[in-house]
Amino acid sequence: MQFAPGVVLVTVPGGELALRTPDGSFLRVDTSGADAGALTARLADGTGAGDPELDRLAAAFHDAGYTGRREGGTSRDRPLAGRTVVVLGDPVVAGLLTRWVRDAGAAVPQTAGDAQGTEDAITAALEADPARTAVVWCLDGPVPPGLWDAADRLLPARGAAWLRTHREGRHIWIEPPAAGPGDVTSAHVRLRRLAATPAHRQLAAYWAGHRTPDDTPRHTETSAALTAALLTGDLIAWAAAGGAPLAVRRRLRRIDLRDLTVTEHPVLPVPEVAPLPESRTA
Repeated sequence: MQFAPGVVLVTVPGGELALRTPDGSFLRVDTSGADAGALTARLADGTGAGDPELDRLAAAFHDAGYTGRREGGTSRDRPLAGRTVVVLGDPVVAGLLTRWVRDAGAAVPQTAGDAQGTEDAITAALEADPARTAVVWCLDGPVPPGLWDAADRLLPARGAAWLRTHREGRHIWIEPPAAGPGDVTSAHVRLRRLAATPAHRQLAAYWAGHRTPDDTPRHTETSAALTAALLTGDLIAWAAAGGAPLAVRRRLRRIDLRDLTVTEHPVLPVPEVAPLPESRTA
């Protein structure tokens, strides 16, 4: 018998046993009079099997999920098992992200790097099992106008997860995952950012491409790893039972490439504008 990943028994001075759970909590173990050392040996390597009291306690640990790890790991080791993640864009970040989500159990289909390949990948994701599919688009530069409009419109509406990141100079932006109607899309982020700055005309012009060439140093291996790690965390949150919590789906993050500082900014979806009433003439 083995302990589940992250579970350990702690012998407290005085002979008391405590169990440290994977989330870092400590639970007091009621040995019901059994010897603490014998119970520890029974749980760790099976010593003492056949003792009714030790067997009963070992069964209680197993039923609670603290022992009995299966060969090949548990679902906690592969939290993206059964999911498909389509990774597009910047190969520096996309390569790391692909490796890590595969390690977490996800299937990552091979995609062509051109526009047709990108469209085909998104179409295939929608035709398969949208609720178990995520699309992650990584850009090494500002988002060209209209590039993400179709994905904004189609993916959350079908229940597929939609994640994206892009670079603006020395800032990396990681937008919140959208997995259903009412979640924050790329268009919402753009509108909220324009509304939050007095330089909205300048920012809009920058996004539209009215700028000089950007010679800012791009991702380093470290910054790419940080970006891929944050995206992987968002994917794991999406794949968890119940889906990503509201705090994750309303969180816009910025990485400063100069010192790798990560800041978080709350962001809300933008409601549809009500149509103007028909004009009436006397």
